[in-house]
Amino acid sequence: MAFSTTITTAGDTATITLSGELDASSAPQFKAEVEQAASQGAKKLVLMMQDLEYMASAGLRVLIFAKQKMGADTDIYLVGTQELVKETIEKTGFDQSVYMVDTYDD
Repeated sequence: MAFSTTITTAGDTATITLSGELDASSAPQFKAEVEQAASQGAKKLVLMMQDLEYMASAGLRVLIFAKQKMGADTDIYLVGTQELVKETIEKTGFDQSVYMVDTYDD
């Protein structure tokens, strides 16, 4: 499945919906969306990950970049993360830096 993202912003919340496979070839697209969210001054980043089937280390690097770029006071939510992707995030310990939730209501 091809990787795709969409970004929406409302107030100080940026929501990025990811689908497909996030790997080295698609990570720059995700990084560009994160940079856009950061440039708009988002204080909360919500990543809708229900349709993200796979994430390689390049995707993890973008998540770390997001945390660094947006600042320590920015909350990052990973919503509906599929089990395979969730395991990858947990193995790196990054799950301690974000909120991993099944659903998100603002």
